[in-house]
Amino acid sequence: MAVASKAEIHPVATDLIDFLNASPTAFHAVDEAKGRLKQAGYEQLFEREDWKLQEGGKYFFTRNYSTIIAFAIGQKYTAGNGFHIVGAHTDSPCLKLKPCSKVSKGGFLGVAVQTYGSGLWHTWFDRDLTVAGRVILKQNIDDAISYRHKLVRIHEPILRLPTLAIHLDRGLNDEFKVNTQSHLLPVLATAIKAEVDRQGYKKDKCMSKTNCDQNSEKDQKAAEGGDSENKKHHLLLLELLASELSCKPEEICDFELQLCDIQPSVFAGVEKEFIFSGRLDNLCMSFCSLKV
Repeated sequence: MAVASKAEIHPVATDLIDFLNASPTAFHAVDEAKGRLKQAGYEQLFEREDWKLQEGGKYFFTRNYSTIIAFAIGQKYTAGNGFHIVGAHTDSPCLKLKPCSKVSKGGFLGVAVQTYGSGLWHTWFDRDLTVAGRVILKQNIDDAISYRHKLVRIHEPILRLPTLAIHLDRGLNDEFKVNTQSHLLPVLATAIKAEVDRQGYKKDKCMSKTNCDQNSEKDQKAAEGGDSENKKHHLLLLELLASELSCKPEEICDFELQLCDIQPSVFAGVEKEFIFSGRLDNLCMSFCSLKV
């Protein structure tokens, strides 16, 4: 049996794979859709501005960074004529980080999550997981406080939902019902390693400055999680996000993150006729909507 080569795969299927891999969250899916619409000649509109629409024009606008609406006006369109609508959703069932995600239990640092949608939660166990979503940054720019929205995606496995070894739970194969409160607690790090890294961070920060004034002490306290906002999440997680966003941990004032499988979407099967991927419901229809 011959194996299909890359050249035999239809370009639309390859484009779908690219779309899936660029869209770990609804926010990323909207951002990817924006780029594709702009390349196709669509003009972005903003709801707070007056719209000047023309026959033959192509437009789109977004809301909450998670919804995108695009429309095209026919060259001969007149008010009262009919129109066609294609609808899809950019979100999928997932595990989202709670507003207060910091959990320490049994010598491990965990991340509290909540279920979003009706997902098959047992499929999330024993996978290499990461986080992605959007972050709100509070920064001082030109002596003025500014709030910025930025997308973030960690491209390495940092979390895992482990299952017990079979000899610790002999009835696991007979019936395993996921308790969303006690079972869904991804492991981020060991408490000992986190403390060693934190002490090293403090030492390096103090040695880098010979004169420590009140402002630097305040910055250090914030970076160590001394602020009330940072107490909601592990410093390790905040530092990782800050490194990805090229900002300071204390500048992260809020975020909406979800767990994602690090495994990319791929062509599979002997004949490469299948697509193995998460989030097919409903990114597949979102992709088809863009192609209409």
